[in-house]
Amino acid sequence: MSDLTALALICTLTPSPTPSSSELMAHHILDELKGHGVSTSSLRVVDYDVKRGVQTDMGEGDQWPDIRQQILAADILVLSTPIWMGHPCSVAQQVMERLDAELSETDEAGRPIMYGKVAAVAVVGNEDGAHKTIADLMQGLNDVGFTLPAQGGTYWVGEAMQTVDFKDLDTVPDPVASTNAGLARNAAHLATYLKTTNYPTQ
Repeated sequence: MSDLTALALICTLTPSPTPSSSELMAHHILDELKGHGVSTSSLRVVDYDVKRGVQTDMGEGDQWPDIRQQILAADILVLSTPIWMGHPCSVAQQVMERLDAELSETDEAGRPIMYGKVAAVAVVGNEDGAHKTIADLMQGLNDVGFTLPAQGGTYWVGEAMQTVDFKDLDTVPDPVASTNAGLARNAAHLATYLKTTNYPTQ
């Protein structure tokens, strides 16, 4: 698996370098992926000038094409988002809207360009909505062409209407750590298979 690569798109609303729970969760998953020989990288989408729209390139000043090239170069995409008002945050929604353009993009064999790539979802928050957020993002990622591993979603949700965030914890709770480990193991296994046996063209 040493030739696999993974990219985490961190959809926090907070620009770098302020600490982010979404980034911390993503890095826990990336660390697990490293244990399976996967090379990893990450970026905060909010640090880039990503224009609104549903095209691969929205013109002058749009930095999404740079992010898109990193997605295309990776075997595994980890999408990490906070919950806001019970939904994925606006940055995550913007990412999904930009990925919508990939529905009309194909590879050299004529397959949708995201075929053969694996996607996983991570969610943090201190309110309800983790399962719905994961479901919404997974549906969109699958529509675009990503393949989802078994139990490819993970989350931590603190007590509702309180101020404790994932980044405030002293340690990662055992159930979250176990879920992250399983997600990474399954994602790496699936990506290994798809890298050598992509979907048929007909």
